[in-house]
Amino acid sequence: MAIDKAKMKCNSPKRQISGGKKFVVKACKGGKEKIIRYGDANMTIKKNIPARRKSFRARHKCETAKDVFSARYWSCKKW
Repeated sequence: MAIDKAKMKCNSPKRQISGGKKFVVKACKGGKEKIIRYGDANMTIKKNIPARRKSFRARHKCETAKDVFSARYWSCKKW
């Protein structure tokens, strides 16, 4: 099932129904739009454990993730 980009709201992540990733988002900024898929579909998210959250954010350098059109930005925002 293909994603209808016209029906998606901008900058609003949601679970992906099919495909190899866990989430999908239509990133919008400055009149540009891009569909971004991110997150491993086979892994469980345990962001309620502080040590895991800290490790994830350090590993992905979340403090410097500023590009809205990157999977890293959306993954860090989720954490």
